[in-house]
Amino acid sequence: MLEPGDEVGGRWLREWGAVEVARRLRDGGPQLVGVTDRRWAGLLARARDAGARRDLDTARRAGVRFVCPGDVEWPRQLDDLGDGRPLGLWVRGRPSLRMWALRSVAVVGARACTEYGAQVAATLASGLAERGWVVVSGGAFGVDGAAHRGALGAGGATVAVLACGVDRPYPRGHTELFARIAEQGLVIGELPPGEHPTASRFVVRNRVIAALTRGTVVVEAAHRSGSLSTARAALRLGRHTMGVPGPVTSGLSAGVHELLRADAVLVTGAAEVVELVGEMGDLAPVGQGPVLPRDLLEPAARQVLAALPGSGTAGVALIARGAQTTEDDAVARLYELRSLGYVERHGDGWKLTRQAVISVRAPRSRRGPGGLGRPGEA
Repeated sequence: MLEPGDEVGGRWLREWGAVEVARRLRDGGPQLVGVTDRRWAGLLARARDAGARRDLDTARRAGVRFVCPGDVEWPRQLDDLGDGRPLGLWVRGRPSLRMWALRSVAVVGARACTEYGAQVAATLASGLAERGWVVVSGGAFGVDGAAHRGALGAGGATVAVLACGVDRPYPRGHTELFARIAEQGLVIGELPPGEHPTASRFVVRNRVIAALTRGTVVVEAAHRSGSLSTARAALRLGRHTMGVPGPVTSGLSAGVHELLRADAVLVTGAAEVVELVGEMGDLAPVGQGPVLPRDLLEPAARQVLAALPGSGTAGVALIARGAQTTEDDAVARLYELRSLGYVERHGDGWKLTRQAVISVRAPRSRRGPGGLGRPGEA
């Protein structure tokens, strides 16, 4: 009888109860407050066409169950939507929606995504699934579909939240994908069997994706992408909101970049997502460059090595001052470095070997006057 996300109708249910609201709509009882006469007439007409028993019978034949607030399977985080929470959810699939939602992440993005966006979404979803997280998305073409496939390919769990009846999934090009999701995961929606999607229903559906999960990751999104409404809903609900950056020249990443400039957190992989939404101690590995041979030297030896000029020789006194150590210590370190092939002695001076110059030479833009660089700045 009521459209998804109808906060006025939600307030009626909270104040009057479902039985009384249904009675007034079905029997044309006294008009409830908060709507115009025209809107009330429309609701009455809609109520006359409603067939709850018919919908339940259709759902039962399709292997679909109805879960409403107060049921054991109801995900209580949806109650954060207040009067705009779903009146109930039609669920297709065997797992418990409440249990799966406790450890879930939304991965959403552009329908007309690039190859980069599809690959990132699939890899991200696969990584989350391998870590035991449920991947939630909207089942659309593009990023959504790639995220579902990534989770399924990893043998993991995924949930598709639809803006239509779960017995007639949309888009039709994903019929086979939805069948796989229903077999391995869950397909859910607010609308009864047979209902078709509309533009407004897609937008309203996104609040369910945001509320159901611990956080939302936007992979690719233009400025007017519908997936941004999921991110905004997540922000309003206090959920983690994340974005995967793309090329600054790509209009399909412009919306994500705006999110990142505001309140979203930049993520580049599943480990970084889990670090945000997971338990204390679920830390992503610290990124670092390749380990070079000089990185294995003792700190004092690295200081002496860094004190040698990029070309030519230097005396022990000059090297000691550059390394902030004594001359005796500098000599000891120089002989140690010579044994490792980093330096060689020329009379009273010391210089880098050719291999050491290649290893530690600083970029041209950071060299000092005369082309001499500080080797430790490489």
